[in-house]
Amino acid sequence: MRPLLIDCDPGIDDMVALFLACASPETDLIGVTTVAGNVGGLLTTRNALDVLAFAGHPDVPVVAGAARPLVAENLRGHRGAHGDLGLGGARLPQSPSQARDGHAVTFLAEAISRSAAPVTLVATGPLTNVALLFALHPEAAGRLERLVVMGGAIATGNITPAAEFNIWADPEAAHRVLTAPGVDVLTTMVGLDVTLRTLITPDRAAALAQTGRAGRAVADGIAEYLAGTDGGMPMHDAVAVAEAITPGILDCRPCTIEVDYGPGPSRGNTLVSFLGAGTTTVAVGADHPALTEFVLERVATLG
Repeated sequence: MRPLLIDCDPGIDDMVALFLACASPETDLIGVTTVAGNVGGLLTTRNALDVLAFAGHPDVPVVAGAARPLVAENLRGHRGAHGDLGLGGARLPQSPSQARDGHAVTFLAEAISRSAAPVTLVATGPLTNVALLFALHPEAAGRLERLVVMGGAIATGNITPAAEFNIWADPEAAHRVLTAPGVDVLTTMVGLDVTLRTLITPDRAAALAQTGRAGRAVADGIAEYLAGTDGGMPMHDAVAVAEAITPGILDCRPCTIEVDYGPGPSRGNTLVSFLGAGTTTVAVGADHPALTEFVLERVATLG
């Protein structure tokens, strides 16, 4: 099994991503760290604990990380599609587990360093914790087998015309991780170009709700979102976790990425160039119906 760490900000799609990781025998989820993003840090940590317990994995350690971006507080006053509590309409029982003491970045470095097998880290929220890991623990970061980032876009954003939410929330951190990492890490950016086309449609949500408690939680979580759209709910974070579980499930191409962290209207833009080649790739396509089926079938197995 591939050791897996997830740094997240639950978040409805983070909930689906955690369910997917818990339901996948190919990987060993050795820890979850949290960052402020879709909601504040206290809620993202509580949500991670509750989701893991609901999925039957209350023993997975959860450690809280950055409660704000590195420099500028982009998140002030932001209310996204995830509702005030972060999980939309889903109401999960409160886990009896508590977050581990210490900081997420220290936990990530220690977990990577002590693992007998190379670790894959999936970042499904703002990249604050990952940037701090690269800055404070470059030796540990350099031991990663792979970093998979849900964030960015080759084309247009979803929070501004230029920027996707996770990158916009902390573009200084994203620049450190995607543009100037300072360590040699195989990194894949999974952006909106792929995730916006991987949808839970209303009919799939209704079918998923009949598969068991996890399926019902996902259907309840996205119900309000679905009521306001003619399409479906993008499974952003679950797409990145799917690529970590099954490398190659997405079509990825070598690239370089320049993150704009300036004060102008393109702040948070991920400028992707296919002219260079290095340790970075970007997802450009997928078999979206098959990918959706992969994720939802796994979630349904949680009962």
